[in-house]
Amino acid sequence: METLYQEVLRRNPGEREFHQAVREVLETLGPVLERHPELAQRRIIELLCEPERQIIFRVPWQDDQGRTRINRAFRVEFNSALGPYKGGMRFHPSVYLGIVKFLGFEQVFKNALTGLPIGGGKGGSDFDPKGRSDAEIMRFCQSLMTELYRHLGEHTDVPAGDIGVGQREIGYLFGQYKRITNRYESGVFTGKGLDWGGSRARREATGYGVVFFTQEMLQAHQDHLEGKTCIVSGSGNVAIYAMEKAMALGARVVACSDSDGVVVDWNGIDLERVKRIKEVERGRIRAYAEGKSGVNYLEGGNIWEVPCHVALPCATQNELTADDARALVNNGCLLVAEGANMPCTPEAVRLLRDAGVLFGPAKAVNAGGVATSALEMQQNASRDSWSFAYTESRLREIMAQIHHQCFETAERFGLPGDYVAGANIAGFLRVGRAMASLGLI
Repeated sequence: METLYQEVLRRNPGEREFHQAVREVLETLGPVLERHPELAQRRIIELLCEPERQIIFRVPWQDDQGRTRINRAFRVEFNSALGPYKGGMRFHPSVYLGIVKFLGFEQVFKNALTGLPIGGGKGGSDFDPKGRSDAEIMRFCQSLMTELYRHLGEHTDVPAGDIGVGQREIGYLFGQYKRITNRYESGVFTGKGLDWGGSRARREATGYGVVFFTQEMLQAHQDHLEGKTCIVSGSGNVAIYAMEKAMALGARVVACSDSDGVVVDWNGIDLERVKRIKEVERGRIRAYAEGKSGVNYLEGGNIWEVPCHVALPCATQNELTADDARALVNNGCLLVAEGANMPCTPEAVRLLRDAGVLFGPAKAVNAGGVATSALEMQQNASRDSWSFAYTESRLREIMAQIHHQCFETAERFGLPGDYVAGANIAGFLRVGRAMASLGLI
């Protein structure tokens, strides 16, 4: 495994997030290869660490002043052994090839855990939508799609949203795809508006799924979410709907954040206020504390220092460090479940698990979003539309099945309670067996 990892480093220099994601998986696969040496003989792991296709291109566009701007965009089509590539598009200045490959690699395992017929991919651009007008965002999305469309299709590659890409951006991207191809191929994008092929509960799905998995973890250890104090990092889509479902299940959410700071409300976060600030006004979380008594706003503060029973990191990768993990442990935290993609550093994960804190890895915990995207694809293929309640019930079933799969796999391989190993092994076995069945391709 170490030799294989060194080869990954050599072939992918400077891509630290991708290196981290690969290492975390490799560290858990030893027991699998002992029981299934045929997968080692076929070099399935080596194949799995190499994307099937990597697409990089420039995106020229004009701002509202008529100046030419140039961004770089990516689509990494990582693995299609189980179905068409499936994964979101991220618009953020931090996006580069290493970020997209890490997300795509994680997506392969995450999608496999859902049990649905979807492969793994990811994409994005270093374009920053913050402060841009609707017209600028539309021009950028249209320029990006003018190149990317040739690589997409409902049976080939199906993007969705991610950081910086919401329903507005999906609309502009899909509109340009439809214009160029002259096809209303609604299954080629997920996260669409309800008026034009979207799925009810898709917006809520990732956050709801995080809490459904958290509840399953607690129940497996003879506990429950009701009455627990929770903190949720971030205040975007995943964080908002994780807070909503946690509150619905009886938890008390006392803190959330954005990149500027943290709000702490010991009376319980007023979720409608957060939604108005973030989803309507597109403002900063500091506005939550304006004119509201009993609320602390910590400019540049650290949410992980707020005492809690349950911590849900739902912002971005590597946001929770070893020092943060120590603070959580010292304050009596019982459970950490990753709502964002790889939000905990490896050192933080080790420290939490050594301290006996229940830990749910992102590729299992936040799979609800892509699971509901696959349900949206089903509805598009059958020209159907499901109710919110039915879609949510399907989501709950899928998250319970993912939890059972991770829990049972860890037990079967002699690693009881190790959700990281359970998720990695279960995902790897499903993808690896499919790859072996399809031959050397």
